Amino acid sequence: QVKLVESGGASVAEGGSLTLTCVVSGYTVSTYCMSWFRQSLGKEREEVATIDSFAQTTYAESAKGRFTISKDNAKNILYLQMNSLKSEDTGIYLCAVRGYSRNCNTMAVAGQGTQVTVSS
Repeated sequence: QVKLVESGGASVAEGGSLTLTCVVSGYTVSTYCMSWFRQSLGKEREEVATIDSFAQTTYAESAKGRFTISKDNAKNILYLQMNSLKSEDTGIYLCAVRGYSRNCNTMAVAGQGTQVTVSS
């Protein structure tokens, strides 16, 4: 059964840190490209960070230097470490399975998301 369950979202003050977790079932994170997306009110969904099967990572400009995407292949879990949080980071964060290996241009499935609220 395919299932992506995100957790770790919370309300924090600006400058704070959070670590988001996505437990994946039905796909093997070690062999797929994986991403974190952010859905903010009134904005289009934004791809925040991506990691492919070779652990190559890419980040949105807004996330560079502050966010780190990683995965635990043994546990089949995807993480997003977020530091120096800003109010504009507020939104629902969803993890997603993209394509196989280095194919990061497709979307296979996404989770329901976890809410992050950053207050100034």
